[in-house]
Amino acid sequence: MSQARGRPFQPGNAFGRGRPAGSRNKSTIALQGMLDQHAEAILKKAVVMALQGEKAAIRLCLERLLPVRRHSSVKFKLPRLDSVADIAKAASNVVRAVADGKLTASDGETITGMLEHLRQAFEAVSLEERIGALERQQSKGSRDETPTA
Repeated sequence: MSQARGRPFQPGNAFGRGRPAGSRNKSTIALQGMLDQHAEAILKKAVVMALQGEKAAIRLCLERLLPVRRHSSVKFKLPRLDSVADIAKAASNVVRAVADGKLTASDGETITGMLEHLRQAFEAVSLEERIGALERQQSKGSRDETPTA
């Protein structure tokens, strides 16, 4: 019996379904209950230790008070992107905006990466169309050639 990768049981196997998605095992539930019971005392102790200068406790408290900042959305107007030439113009605009300080370097890099993926998609479509045209031309040419007897 061959098994598909990542699927140890055949479809329809009622005995090997495993744990339902999102469920937790018993030890995790028990540990969470213990933590919930003592959470306030642990938090107070961490704050006291932080106030006493304990660096790890300070870091822990600050990470909870000021979580790591996520990237914010950037407003940057791009021209309509219908061809590879449009993408080149857009990339030029992005580089200019970074140079002028309107975009951060990391934002510019992210946008140009997205533009590169779009360019690759346009290129793939173009190649597919060209290959299809060549195949049609070749099949039309082979039908026009009739063997002479």
